Amino acid sequence: MFIGHFTERPWQDPKSGLTGQVTIDMEVSNRLYDPKVGRQLYNRYLDERVYAEEVGFDGVAMNEHHSTPFCMGGVVNVEAHILARITNRVKIVIIGNLLPLWDDPLWLAEQIAVMDMISGGRVVCGWVRGTGRESISHNINPTINWERYQEAHDFVIKTWTTPGPFRWEGKHLQYRYVNPWMVPYQNPHPPIWIPGAASRATVKWAATNGFPYVMIAGDLALAKLSFDYYKEVAAESGYQSGTEHVLDMVKVHVDETEQLAEETARKYLGGVSNPFIEGNEGGVRPWVQGLPGLNPRTANARMPVAATLAAGRGGAVGRLSFEDQVKQHRIIYGTPKTVMPKIRHVVELLRPGGVIFWDGDGSMTHDDQMRSLRLFGSDVIRATRELGKELDLKGPFDVTPVTGMTLAGRPGSVSGFEH
Repeated sequence: MFIGHFTERPWQDPKSGLTGQVTIDMEVSNRLYDPKVGRQLYNRYLDERVYAEEVGFDGVAMNEHHSTPFCMGGVVNVEAHILARITNRVKIVIIGNLLPLWDDPLWLAEQIAVMDMISGGRVVCGWVRGTGRESISHNINPTINWERYQEAHDFVIKTWTTPGPFRWEGKHLQYRYVNPWMVPYQNPHPPIWIPGAASRATVKWAATNGFPYVMIAGDLALAKLSFDYYKEVAAESGYQSGTEHVLDMVKVHVDETEQLAEETARKYLGGVSNPFIEGNEGGVRPWVQGLPGLNPRTANARMPVAATLAAGRGGAVGRLSFEDQVKQHRIIYGTPKTVMPKIRHVVELLRPGGVIFWDGDGSMTHDDQMRSLRLFGSDVIRATRELGKELDLKGPFDVTPVTGMTLAGRPGSVSGFEH
């Protein structure tokens, strides 16, 4: 079982007035940005990733967003390159690079190849389409987002796996000469995971290609629905998916006492936060979330579940209270002893081959994060790993999703499937 750690690296500066409130997406001017505070935050988040390795996490995950204070990862590959050098063991999981934004994905292929070499083969690539803010801020036509995504993916894979020079003449990309003087350390290329938030199209594409799907923190019913749909598509594609094909990201904060854990976990909703994540949707604008070609995820999910969720919120999508998110296991908090039954509930229901614990977000401080990481390392990681063994949850590094072979060469749940 793979156990990872994630945070969105939010902007935190009391002087900016953005702490302790829900930020309206893309309506915050960068005049509030202070590079001196940014310097402190970037180095803080890098230090926390190093400590996550020290306490025993298998990987550290980072995402990328643009023109928004809830995520400082606008140049996630720079952060990943730094971590490739200053860490030694953990997988560096990028969830993910925004393929439709790259007018020159050859440069992206080169960046990741160098990163993979520096790390000694520890990079995991995540491909994402991006949200409305990315299309708007980088002037990308959203109606061709999906086309650009798929062509960029095909091009990067060919660049990594086909000796050059070769020519590429596609619909959106044209290259007369492709022959980068660097290839990934991993052969044929780094693992590819596909993050999503219940988009039916994304789940189908991941399953068709045999790529593990990472469900980003949200409603458990939607996560279960997405994982079940993955299995259906996999069967239609000629293979049987296993636990190694699905991972779940869940918000978990661990602390020294139950009271301190609750006080700190409430900070998930105490600062700038991603309005695209289930439970955080209140206050966003249709011109950001509902761009043509970028349908809201509920339009892509199966209607019975989507309708049930909407009915439970009075027919409208709005920000859930802290209490409701705790009740629905969207946020888990407690001491090492009290969080494990809640983690067990999630893992038993979804049966993922990996869990990525989301912590240190909102208005949590560096001390808040470091306390939680320490307790993850002393108790929770070990207990979660034992739970995975008990439930026979094989991760994508235990059984390879493409070939279905275990690391020891024994057949796994997939038989000879290749994409």
